[in-house]
Amino acid sequence: MAALAAKYENRDFIVGDPSWFMHQVEGTANKEVLAFVAASLSYGSRSQFLPKIQFLLDSSNNRSQTFYEWIRAGTFKLDVPDEPERCFYRLYTYSTMHKMLCALQEMLVEYGTIKNYIEASSTVRPLTCMAAIEAIVRYFSVRGIEGIIPKNTKSSCKRICMFLRWMVRDGSPVDIGLWSDIIDKRTLIIPMDTHVLQEASRLGLISYKVASMSSAVRLSERLREVFPDDPLKGDFALFGVGVSG
Repeated sequence: MAALAAKYENRDFIVGDPSWFMHQVEGTANKEVLAFVAASLSYGSRSQFLPKIQFLLDSSNNRSQTFYEWIRAGTFKLDVPDEPERCFYRLYTYSTMHKMLCALQEMLVEYGTIKNYIEASSTVRPLTCMAAIEAIVRYFSVRGIEGIIPKNTKSSCKRICMFLRWMVRDGSPVDIGLWSDIIDKRTLIIPMDTHVLQEASRLGLISYKVASMSSAVRLSERLREVFPDDPLKGDFALFGVGVSG
């Protein structure tokens, strides 16, 4: 697994991956917010959701604003209006996206950054990945945001876990480690979906049948046995297993 992780964790990995977007902008707050939105939209076919993320980034550029400013100032409302009958992506209407971005705007106005919110809202010390997941889910849930952000942590919360991998893992050509000073990467939970579950099961790492938070936590524990200081290096290894067969 170590060889596969080393082979696939490289700059080429981000080509065609949603992590590509955060590498295209400057500034920590800007990267953080774009990464969060990109991760939140990353489900289904890449050929369909990547253009939607690009649309949002282009919208901020067309307003001559950074992505962070576009959200925090509320300019996004001009490009993503509250239109419940208009489809944005799959089950998400423009209204769905509008309300999610409004909640994110509220967070940025009050706390400045998502990182600041996580630090201020969690009583767990030292901070862990699970504490961060719970804080994010709680914030959006109490504001009635469901679908784009999971309403609880019973599901695997794949997209939030992916966002946290990007934010916490340092020393990586893919992940940017902006939060490596507040969350130990050894506590990270693998972004679990059906494909990851199937590959892990095929390798005998876990025996779960459903991609849930329980199965994601268990797989992360197994990966920690292989990569004690950086368990989510195993995410790239499992990707490699799927590619190489």
